[in-house]
Amino acid sequence: MDPVTFADPAAVADALDSAGYLPDTGLATAAYLAIVMQRPLFLEGDPGVGKTALAHALATITGSRLVRLQCYEGIDASQALYDWDFPRQILHLRAAGDTADRAELEASLYDRRFLVARPILQALEHSPSALLIDELDRADDEFEAFLLEVLADNAVTIPELGTITADVPPLVVITSNRTREVHDALKRRCLYHWVPHPDFTREVAIVRRRIPNAAVELVQDVAAAVGRLREANLLKPPGVSETIDWTQALHVLGVSRLDPETAEATLGAALKYREDMVRVQRELATLIGG
Repeated sequence: MDPVTFADPAAVADALDSAGYLPDTGLATAAYLAIVMQRPLFLEGDPGVGKTALAHALATITGSRLVRLQCYEGIDASQALYDWDFPRQILHLRAAGDTADRAELEASLYDRRFLVARPILQALEHSPSALLIDELDRADDEFEAFLLEVLADNAVTIPELGTITADVPPLVVITSNRTREVHDALKRRCLYHWVPHPDFTREVAIVRRRIPNAAVELVQDVAAAVGRLREANLLKPPGVSETIDWTQALHVLGVSRLDPETAEATLGAALKYREDMVRVQRELATLIGG
């Protein structure tokens, strides 16, 4: 399969738009460069600004299979790369019985059929692939070091089988919510882009695309209210996903305009911390409007 090519960042922006993702110029340019230069794209930004959604859209427009590696505290190489299917190996030993040649039997335990490919190995073996390494900031330093080595070579070495190298390097998207700083060594290997919250006009366009039947005035009211909430120094400001959820909740209730009463009744769609809800309820007229 021939790789999908794009003439310029505007072509990437148009393709992403067709795939349901509305990028700004900076993000479309970063995505274009990642595709053309075959460099990992490192995206930082607040939760809910569309980092993960971009990886899905990039997989769609490049005709790639999306492989997702969700990072978490304590993740290690075996959970990201490969593991051996121990139960099947035991069954193989039992089936062989006591008559099999011992050395040959032990060697057969590390056959490719007993190898369980985890996300990184899946992405290297399958072309074309888009590898999403989501929320890297949740992982630890050791995992970062391992990841840096894999990304540098686009290959992994399995002692029992040898080195597996990608025929075509996967399109790698790494995301971080910046709960901690990711090391400079890994960032230098990537193209970096900070993903901001969208401006009012683009957020309205995003929500209208996702909920086309919602009243235009309602979408504008919610987008404006969310913009004010993001400037209110909350514990967790609402992202685009919360704007969509809040609009959807109001639309389901048959609301066509946002007012303080309906805002208070549906705040749980936009805010996820009790402290934020209490504060917004106290300052509802100012933060919500109406």
